[in-house]
Amino acid sequence: MSMWQLGTDLNVLSLGNWTSLAKVAINPLFQDSLDVRPHLLVLNKMDLADLSAKHMILKQLERHGVKKVLFTDCLRQRDDNVKKLVPMVTELIESQPRFHREENTNFCLMVIGVPNVGKSSLINALRRTNLKKGRGSKVGGEPGITKAVLTRIQVCERPIIHLLDTPGVLPPKIQSLETGMKLALCGTILDHLVGEDIMADYLLFSLNRLEKYSYVERYDLSEPSDDIQQVLKRIAVKLGKTQRVKAITGVGNITLTVPNYTAAAYDFIRAFRKGELGRVMLD
Repeated sequence: MSMWQLGTDLNVLSLGNWTSLAKVAINPLFQDSLDVRPHLLVLNKMDLADLSAKHMILKQLERHGVKKVLFTDCLRQRDDNVKKLVPMVTELIESQPRFHREENTNFCLMVIGVPNVGKSSLINALRRTNLKKGRGSKVGGEPGITKAVLTRIQVCERPIIHLLDTPGVLPPKIQSLETGMKLALCGTILDHLVGEDIMADYLLFSLNRLEKYSYVERYDLSEPSDDIQQVLKRIAVKLGKTQRVKAITGVGNITLTVPNYTAAAYDFIRAFRKGELGRVMLD
Protein backbone atom coordinates (compact mmCIF):
# COMPACT_ATOMS: atom_id res chain seq x y z
CA MET A 1 0.00 0.00 0.00
CA SER A 2 1.28 3.46 -0.72
CA MET A 3 0.25 6.83 0.48
CA TRP A 4 0.39 10.01 -1.51
CA GLN A 5 -0.97 13.48 -0.92
CA LEU A 6 -2.81 15.10 -3.83
CA GLY A 7 -3.53 18.81 -3.76
CA THR A 8 -4.22 20.18 -0.30
CA ASP A 9 -6.17 17.48 1.47
CA LEU A 10 -6.12 14.16 -0.40
CA ASN A 11 -3.53 11.47 0.30
CA VAL A 12 -3.32 8.03 -1.31
CA LEU A 13 -2.46 4.59 0.02
CA SER A 14 -1.71 1.68 -2.28
CA LEU A 15 -1.54 -1.98 -1.31
CA GLY A 16 0.71 -4.84 -2.36
CA ASN A 17 0.72 -8.57 -1.72
CA TRP A 18 3.39 -10.59 0.08
CA THR A 19 2.80 -13.69 -2.00
CA SER A 20 5.02 -12.41 -4.79
CA LEU A 21 7.73 -9.80 -5.10
CA ALA A 22 7.37 -6.16 -6.06
CA LYS A 23 7.18 -6.67 -9.81
CA VAL A 24 4.03 -8.76 -9.33
CA ALA A 25 2.48 -7.17 -6.26
CA ILE A 26 2.58 -3.51 -7.30
CA ASN A 27 0.96 -1.92 -10.33
CA PRO A 28 3.96 -0.23 -12.06
CA LEU A 29 1.69 2.46 -13.51
CA PHE A 30 1.32 3.90 -10.00
CA GLN A 31 5.04 4.51 -9.63
CA ASP A 32 5.29 7.81 -11.55
CA SER A 33 2.61 9.37 -9.38
CA LEU A 34 4.03 7.95 -6.16
CA ASP A 35 7.58 9.09 -6.75
CA VAL A 36 6.75 12.77 -6.27
CA ARG A 37 4.49 12.32 -3.24
CA PRO A 38 5.02 10.96 0.28
CA HIS A 39 3.83 7.37 0.15
CA LEU A 40 3.83 4.20 2.20
CA LEU A 41 3.80 0.69 0.78
CA VAL A 42 1.89 -1.85 2.85
CA LEU A 43 2.49 -5.51 2.07
CA ASN A 44 -0.53 -7.37 3.38
CA LYS A 45 -1.28 -11.07 3.93
CA MET A 46 2.11 -11.62 5.53
CA ASP A 47 0.70 -14.71 7.23
CA LEU A 48 0.81 -16.45 3.83
CA ALA A 49 4.41 -15.55 3.00
CA ASP A 50 7.70 -17.23 3.69
CA LEU A 51 9.13 -14.68 6.14
CA SER A 52 12.69 -15.85 5.49
CA ALA A 53 12.47 -13.83 2.25
CA LYS A 54 11.62 -10.56 4.01
CA HIS A 55 15.12 -9.11 3.71
CA MET A 56 15.25 -10.01 0.01
CA ILE A 57 11.93 -8.26 -0.60
CA LEU A 58 13.09 -5.10 1.17
CA LYS A 59 16.27 -5.03 -0.90
CA GLN A 60 14.38 -5.44 -4.17
CA LEU A 61 11.85 -2.77 -3.23
CA GLU A 62 14.67 -0.40 -2.31
CA ARG A 63 16.21 -0.92 -5.75
CA HIS A 64 12.85 0.20 -7.17
CA GLY A 65 12.93 3.32 -5.00
CA VAL A 66 10.44 2.11 -2.37
CA LYS A 67 11.85 2.70 1.11
CA LYS A 68 8.80 3.14 3.37
CA VAL A 69 7.33 -0.33 3.81
CA LEU A 70 4.96 -1.83 6.38
CA PHE A 71 4.02 -5.52 6.65
CA THR A 72 0.54 -6.42 7.86
CA ASP A 73 -1.96 -9.20 8.39
CA CYS A 74 -5.21 -7.25 8.39
CA LEU A 75 -7.43 -10.24 9.20
CA ARG A 76 -5.84 -10.71 12.62
CA GLN A 77 -7.86 -9.15 15.39
CA ARG A 78 -4.72 -7.62 16.87
CA ASP A 79 -1.94 -6.84 14.44
CA ASP A 80 0.68 -4.58 16.05
CA ASN A 81 1.87 -3.47 12.63
CA VAL A 82 -1.54 -1.97 11.82
CA LYS A 83 -1.12 0.25 14.89
CA LYS A 84 2.07 1.67 13.35
CA LEU A 85 0.34 2.90 10.20
CA VAL A 86 -1.21 6.14 11.50
CA PRO A 87 2.04 7.41 13.11
CA MET A 88 3.99 6.53 9.95
CA VAL A 89 1.45 8.31 7.73
CA THR A 90 1.41 11.40 9.92
CA GLU A 91 5.20 11.58 10.02
CA LEU A 92 5.48 11.19 6.24
CA ILE A 93 3.09 14.05 5.53
CA GLU A 94 4.46 16.41 8.16
CA SER A 95 8.05 15.84 7.01
CA GLN A 96 7.33 17.35 3.59
CA PRO A 97 6.21 20.99 3.72
CA ARG A 98 4.83 20.91 0.20
CA PHE A 99 2.12 18.49 1.29
CA HIS A 100 1.72 19.49 4.93
CA ARG A 101 -0.89 22.11 5.81
CA GLU A 102 -0.50 23.08 9.47
CA GLU A 103 -3.90 24.77 9.56
CA ASN A 104 -5.59 21.55 8.42
CA THR A 105 -4.83 18.43 10.46
CA ASN A 106 -7.58 16.36 8.85
CA PHE A 107 -6.23 13.84 6.37
CA CYS A 108 -8.05 12.05 3.56
CA LEU A 109 -6.18 9.05 2.15
CA MET A 110 -6.92 6.98 -0.92
CA VAL A 111 -6.17 3.26 -0.81
CA ILE A 112 -4.95 1.95 -4.15
CA GLY A 113 -3.53 -1.37 -5.32
CA VAL A 114 -4.03 -4.43 -7.49
CA PRO A 115 -7.20 -6.50 -6.90
CA ASN A 116 -7.69 -8.75 -3.87
CA VAL A 117 -4.70 -7.67 -1.78
CA GLY A 118 -6.80 -6.54 1.19
CA LYS A 119 -7.49 -2.85 0.62
CA SER A 120 -10.94 -3.05 2.20
CA SER A 121 -9.60 -5.31 4.95
CA LEU A 122 -6.99 -2.69 5.78
CA ILE A 123 -9.68 -0.02 6.17
CA ASN A 124 -11.68 -2.29 8.45
CA ALA A 125 -8.57 -3.17 10.47
CA LEU A 126 -7.78 0.51 11.02
CA ARG A 127 -11.36 1.19 12.15
CA ARG A 128 -11.21 -1.79 14.50
CA THR A 129 -7.85 -0.71 15.92
CA ASN A 130 -8.34 3.04 16.25
CA LEU A 131 -12.10 3.55 16.62
CA LYS A 132 -13.16 0.17 18.05
CA LYS A 133 -15.83 0.02 15.34
CA GLY A 134 -16.91 -2.62 12.87
CA ARG A 135 -16.63 -2.88 9.13
CA GLY A 136 -16.73 0.23 7.01
CA SER A 137 -16.07 -1.48 3.69
CA LYS A 138 -17.30 -4.72 2.13
CA VAL A 139 -14.69 -7.46 1.76
CA GLY A 140 -14.46 -10.76 -0.09
CA GLY A 141 -11.98 -13.45 -1.14
CA GLU A 142 -12.04 -12.63 -4.83
CA PRO A 143 -11.25 -9.62 -7.03
CA GLY A 144 -13.99 -7.14 -7.92
CA ILE A 145 -15.78 -6.81 -4.57
CA THR A 146 -15.15 -3.06 -4.56
CA LYS A 147 -16.54 -1.76 -7.86
CA ALA A 148 -16.32 2.02 -7.42
CA VAL A 149 -14.65 4.71 -5.33
CA LEU A 150 -16.69 4.72 -2.15
CA THR A 151 -17.55 7.49 0.30
CA ARG A 152 -15.03 8.64 2.88
CA ILE A 153 -14.63 6.19 5.76
CA GLN A 154 -13.24 7.47 9.04
CA VAL A 155 -10.51 5.26 10.52
CA CYS A 156 -8.93 7.48 13.20
CA GLU A 157 -9.96 10.28 15.59
CA ARG A 158 -6.57 11.76 16.53
CA PRO A 159 -5.65 12.92 13.99
CA ILE A 160 -8.88 12.74 12.02
CA ILE A 161 -8.19 10.43 9.09
CA HIS A 162 -10.62 9.32 6.41
CA LEU A 163 -9.88 6.68 3.77
CA LEU A 164 -11.30 6.19 0.29
CA ASP A 165 -11.60 2.58 -0.81
CA THR A 166 -11.05 2.00 -4.53
CA PRO A 167 -11.40 -0.89 -6.99
CA GLY A 168 -8.24 -2.87 -7.68
CA VAL A 169 -6.37 -1.82 -10.80
CA LEU A 170 -4.07 -3.98 -12.94
CA PRO A 171 -1.84 -2.79 -15.78
CA PRO A 172 -3.59 -3.08 -19.17
CA LYS A 173 -0.84 -5.45 -20.29
CA ILE A 174 0.79 -8.08 -18.06
CA GLN A 175 4.53 -8.45 -18.67
CA SER A 176 4.70 -12.21 -19.19
CA LEU A 177 2.69 -15.41 -19.03
CA GLU A 178 4.47 -16.44 -15.83
CA THR A 179 3.65 -13.12 -14.16
CA GLY A 180 0.04 -13.58 -15.20
CA MET A 181 -0.06 -17.05 -13.65
CA LYS A 182 1.34 -15.73 -10.37
CA LEU A 183 -1.23 -12.95 -10.32
CA ALA A 184 -3.99 -15.49 -11.01
CA LEU A 185 -2.84 -17.78 -8.18
CA CYS A 186 -2.82 -14.79 -5.82
CA GLY A 187 -6.46 -14.15 -6.73
CA THR A 188 -5.98 -10.84 -8.55
CA ILE A 189 -7.60 -12.25 -11.72
CA LEU A 190 -10.92 -14.12 -11.75
CA ASP A 191 -10.23 -17.86 -11.85
CA HIS A 192 -12.51 -18.65 -14.79
CA LEU A 193 -10.62 -16.20 -17.02
CA VAL A 194 -7.51 -18.37 -16.72
CA GLY A 195 -8.97 -21.80 -15.95
CA GLU A 196 -8.76 -23.68 -12.66
CA ASP A 197 -7.03 -26.67 -14.27
CA ILE A 198 -4.28 -24.50 -15.77
CA MET A 199 -3.80 -22.63 -12.49
CA ALA A 200 -3.63 -25.90 -10.54
CA ASP A 201 -0.99 -27.24 -12.92
CA TYR A 202 1.17 -24.13 -12.44
CA LEU A 203 0.63 -24.27 -8.68
CA LEU A 204 1.84 -27.87 -8.56
CA PHE A 205 4.89 -26.93 -10.63
CA SER A 206 5.65 -24.01 -8.26
CA LEU A 207 5.28 -26.08 -5.10
CA ASN A 208 7.60 -28.78 -6.43
CA ARG A 209 10.14 -26.20 -7.63
CA LEU A 210 10.19 -24.62 -4.16
CA GLU A 211 10.26 -28.05 -2.48
CA LYS A 212 7.00 -27.34 -0.65
CA TYR A 213 5.54 -30.83 -0.38
CA SER A 214 2.82 -30.37 2.24
CA TYR A 215 0.21 -31.20 -0.41
CA VAL A 216 1.45 -34.81 -0.34
CA GLU A 217 0.32 -35.34 3.25
CA ARG A 218 -2.79 -33.17 2.92
CA TYR A 219 -4.19 -35.24 0.05
CA ASP A 220 -2.76 -38.63 1.09
CA LEU A 221 -0.40 -38.99 -1.86
CA SER A 222 2.37 -41.57 -1.63
CA GLU A 223 5.03 -39.13 -2.89
CA PRO A 224 5.42 -35.77 -4.66
CA SER A 225 4.22 -35.79 -8.23
CA ASP A 226 4.47 -33.54 -11.27
CA ASP A 227 1.41 -35.15 -12.90
CA ILE A 228 -1.47 -32.75 -12.29
CA GLN A 229 -4.07 -35.24 -13.49
CA GLN A 230 -2.90 -37.81 -10.96
CA VAL A 231 -2.90 -35.23 -8.16
CA LEU A 232 -6.34 -33.86 -9.03
CA LYS A 233 -7.76 -37.37 -9.28
CA ARG A 234 -6.46 -38.13 -5.80
CA ILE A 235 -7.89 -34.88 -4.45
CA ALA A 236 -11.26 -35.61 -6.01
CA VAL A 237 -11.36 -39.13 -4.55
CA LYS A 238 -10.30 -37.94 -1.08
CA LEU A 239 -12.90 -35.15 -1.01
CA GLY A 240 -15.65 -37.12 -2.71
CA LYS A 241 -15.74 -34.70 -5.64
CA THR A 242 -17.32 -36.72 -8.43
CA GLN A 243 -19.71 -36.14 -11.30
CA ARG A 244 -21.96 -38.32 -13.43
CA VAL A 245 -21.45 -38.25 -17.19
CA LYS A 246 -23.12 -40.08 -20.05
CA ALA A 247 -21.03 -42.23 -22.35
CA ILE A 248 -22.10 -43.60 -25.73
CA THR A 249 -21.24 -47.27 -26.26
CA GLY A 250 -22.08 -49.91 -28.84
CA VAL A 251 -24.92 -51.19 -26.66
CA GLY A 252 -26.41 -47.78 -25.80
CA ASN A 253 -25.82 -44.91 -23.46
CA ILE A 254 -24.46 -45.56 -19.99
CA THR A 255 -23.86 -43.24 -17.01
CA LEU A 256 -20.41 -43.17 -15.43
CA THR A 257 -19.19 -41.66 -12.17
CA VAL A 258 -15.87 -39.88 -12.74
CA PRO A 259 -13.66 -37.56 -10.68
CA ASN A 260 -14.59 -33.88 -10.86
CA TYR A 261 -11.23 -32.42 -11.82
CA THR A 262 -12.48 -28.82 -11.82
CA ALA A 263 -13.76 -29.10 -8.25
CA ALA A 264 -10.49 -30.73 -7.19
CA ALA A 265 -8.47 -27.93 -8.83
CA TYR A 266 -10.64 -25.37 -7.06
CA ASP A 267 -9.91 -26.96 -3.67
CA PHE A 268 -6.18 -27.16 -4.44
CA ILE A 269 -6.02 -23.45 -5.32
CA ARG A 270 -8.12 -22.38 -2.32
CA ALA A 271 -5.90 -24.38 0.03
CA PHE A 272 -2.88 -22.49 -1.32
CA ARG A 273 -4.58 -19.10 -0.90
CA LYS A 274 -5.54 -19.87 2.68
CA GLY A 275 -2.00 -20.90 3.61
CA GLU A 276 -2.99 -24.52 4.15
CA LEU A 277 -0.17 -25.70 1.85
CA GLY A 278 2.42 -23.79 3.86
CA ARG A 279 4.00 -20.34 3.56
CA VAL A 280 4.93 -19.83 -0.08
CA MET A 281 6.75 -17.11 -2.02
CA LEU A 282 6.11 -17.63 -5.72
CA ASP A 283 9.14 -15.62 -6.90
